[in-house]
Amino acid sequence: MENKKVLLSVKDLHVKFRVRGRTLTAIRGISLDFYENESVAIVGESGSGKSVFTKTFAGMLDSNGYISEGSIVFNDPELADTVVKYDRSAKNAVLRTAKKLDSYSKLELGAELFCQMEQLKKERKDREGLSEEERQKLTDTIADLKFKRTELFNQRQTVDRSKERARYYKMGAELKAMDLQIKNLTKEEAKALTVHKKAAKADTAYNTQYAENMAKLKQEYQQATAGEISQETRERNLILAKEMYLSVGRFGAIKRRSHLRKLVKCFKKAMQVGAELNNEKVRNDLFDQVAFRVRYLDETQDQLHGICILNLAQVKYGKDWTKIRGGKIATVFQDPMTSLNPILTIGKQITSVILQHQNCSETEARQRALILMKKVGIPNAEKRFDDYPFQYSGGMRQRIVIAIALSCQPKILICDEPTTALDVTIQAQILKLIKDLQKEFGYTIVFITHDLGVVANIADRVAVLYAGQMIEVGTAEEVFYDPRHPYTWALLSSLPQLAQRNTKLYSITGTPPSLYNKIVGDAFAPRNPYCLKIDTLKEPPMFKVSETHYAKTWLLDPRAPKTEKPEIIQNIHEKLTEAFNI
Repeated sequence: MENKKVLLSVKDLHVKFRVRGRTLTAIRGISLDFYENESVAIVGESGSGKSVFTKTFAGMLDSNGYISEGSIVFNDPELADTVVKYDRSAKNAVLRTAKKLDSYSKLELGAELFCQMEQLKKERKDREGLSEEERQKLTDTIADLKFKRTELFNQRQTVDRSKERARYYKMGAELKAMDLQIKNLTKEEAKALTVHKKAAKADTAYNTQYAENMAKLKQEYQQATAGEISQETRERNLILAKEMYLSVGRFGAIKRRSHLRKLVKCFKKAMQVGAELNNEKVRNDLFDQVAFRVRYLDETQDQLHGICILNLAQVKYGKDWTKIRGGKIATVFQDPMTSLNPILTIGKQITSVILQHQNCSETEARQRALILMKKVGIPNAEKRFDDYPFQYSGGMRQRIVIAIALSCQPKILICDEPTTALDVTIQAQILKLIKDLQKEFGYTIVFITHDLGVVANIADRVAVLYAGQMIEVGTAEEVFYDPRHPYTWALLSSLPQLAQRNTKLYSITGTPPSLYNKIVGDAFAPRNPYCLKIDTLKEPPMFKVSETHYAKTWLLDPRAPKTEKPEIIQNIHEKLTEAFNI
């Protein structure tokens, strides 16, 4: 992969969902690079996080979902290249911003003293309140009770009072008991806070010392921040001001001014604590709080020119997604009937996407749509252009969905189990179509599936997901013929094609862990027949097997006992070749 360009780089991604007052962590620290013109299969059981992971690429998470940590950097030169007008109004805005940054830069001179003052305030606050451990314990207990109460309340709603009267009233009594428990815990928390505050106020010696230390630090801070900043800092601030304007230049006038103020505020806070603003990562992170950063390159009399660091995890502006979704990253979903509008003709649905993302007339859009319909194998495309989705077979509908996805020639095509709802013979045709069109259009395929037969035929690389984590990644040959994680062994062992006559088909025992709870150790440990003691205590790191092959299991630790993979998947090359016609 050294010679290939990284198209999409995912680093330490965490995705969470708010569900009935609790937080569910669906993706837990996935890092993966996607290269140009390759096929990557994302494999795992239902609920492992496959679809959630790829939905983050196109901003398609449900409303209660959000990215809590990590980055998704999309390297697209066309989107990255940014030019904004540098007229009189823009120049004035840049100069005003630079002037503000210059005044706030004086705060950097006293950053160390500011941090000392903040530490003093934190220590005092900790003395007046509950300890972090006590606070967390109470919060978790109350949240758990509220969740159980909600579950019980919903369950009670399904009970027929006329037939199960005793059960209904018993549940009501349990709900009242839970309400009382929550109320008592809340009172207990308030009482504990009052005790801590009284004790802190009564400690005269500490309060006197705190006042003296704070007064001394404030005086030193005032003197330190009264100094003058260097010319080098002024030049840095001017570049920063230009980058800020480049980053908000695509917004309307009101939003532009609002976002400029927010960016200045973010940098003011960073200057107070002495953040290293010349560090690229620090600067990117600060910009991401408001709008993704556009790095300044050069300028002319009339234009500012830069290149944006497009972090999809931080895109907040709806119009940015319209440029990315469909035009650069497209998705083919599982069921074509849910993807197509039943009351619009097929031709209308393809041309509307082309007109939305490309600068062309309706006549040109029609011609492009017909060419695409022919490319995806629709016979008599001209005659079938004005047909409705119900007039097409399942396989033909899926071909239309692929045509719509490819209508704007995206860089990444996400295929979310596109063959599941289709007949087996049609599945092979659709897979071949996707691969054949890849050679022509040069897109990267991200294929979500639980069918390892599909993986064997379409993937260059395979990433295995379990409980929201990537537990093994490698080339298709490495993952199929030299798997290293026990979960991958289990997935391969459950292939019906490997079962012998008169033997029981292998199945993975147990169920995946609840993602509401914090997982200690290896998430697969309770279901792992090769579980070591350390699996239940500490999460394994990602061990390197080869330059392209990594696995997250303690079995690869040099200190671990030598463990052979199951007999059913030893020497599976011939079986897989015969079963999947690889």
